[in-house]
Parts: sequence; C-alpha cells; structure tokens
Amino acid sequence: MAREEAQARRASAQAAGTGVALCAHVLRDAPPPPGAVVAGFWPMGHEIDVRPLMRALEARGHQLCLPRTPKRGLPLDFRAFAFGNAMAKGPFGTLQPPPEAPPVVPGWVIVPLLAFDRAGRRLGYGGGYYDRTLAALPGVRTLGVAFACQEMEKVPAGRFDAPLDAVATEQGVVRFRGEGLSG
Repeated sequence: MAREEAQARRASAQAAGTGVALCAHVLRDAPPPPGAVVAGFWPMGHEIDVRPLMRALEARGHQLCLPRTPKRGLPLDFRAFAFGNAMAKGPFGTLQPPPEAPPVVPGWVIVPLLAFDRAGRRLGYGGGYYDRTLAALPGVRTLGVAFACQEMEKVPAGRFDAPLDAVATEQGVVRFRGEGLSG
C-alpha cells in the first residue's frame, strides 16, 4: 500500500525544471568531495531527472558509474559511464552500461526511491538491490533523490533497509546523519 501511494505521489509531481533545481541544491549544499567516484542511475518512468546533476559532476571531474542490474538477490554491479557512451537495455526497462564497461567501486551513490522520511528511511521498489549493494560498500555516502512530494511521515522499514545520509529534492537537501555526505 505504501508503494502504491508513493508511486501516485511521484506520478503527480510537476517535473519541469526539477532536475536542474535538484542539481543546483546538491552542488551548493551537499556536493561529493573532490575525486569521489559517483554512482548515478539512468532515470525511468516518473523518476526525478538526475542527469543534470550527473552532467555537472562529470564536468567537475568526477568519474561516473551506473549500475547494471543483476539477477534477483544479488547486489548491483557498477560500471564506468560517461555521457556519450553506448548504453544497453537492462531489466525493468532500464538503461545501463554494456557488460564490457569497466567495473567501478563508487564512494558516493545517488539512490532512486519511491518515498523517504525525515529519519533517512527510503522506500525502494521492493527488490532490495540498493539495500544489498549499500551493505556491501562500507563507508559509502548515499544521496537519495526524489520530488519533495515523495516525502512521507514514516516510511516502513525493515532491519536490512539501508538508511540514507541525505535526500535532495527540487526544494533542497535534507541531511539525516550528522554531516551526511561530507568525508
């Protein structure tokens, strides 16, 4: 029920210009440290467009990577990515780097979500890919990205759900754990 409500909220968001606004907030209030390898994702459906942020980070010299979605039950596999690179079709209608793209270990991960709350909990799509992945990357910094309307009072969470350091929306950045993304 929470996923259906979150999907409806996200689908109703006015998306025009929100990716650019999100980018401005992140670059001003919570940029990755110099030299950080940044994992993004290729937006699909009604997700907020993170490509302006990824382009800006690439222009600042950050190495980018995108996930390849593995079989269910496995963590994501991050591969090097640069704008202009060839993309391959992935499961669930995603676009991802081709299998021959070099593997990369990110230190800063942009995380898609359906909903978030002020405790740093996120509601994902239900496959557990990001939770398994983040658990396997100790010390990684996490930035959830969403429309402001995707905030819920309380997101249902289990013991394996990975909390976020911060969430960025078109309205600003909300930090959850100390300084969040610094370090």
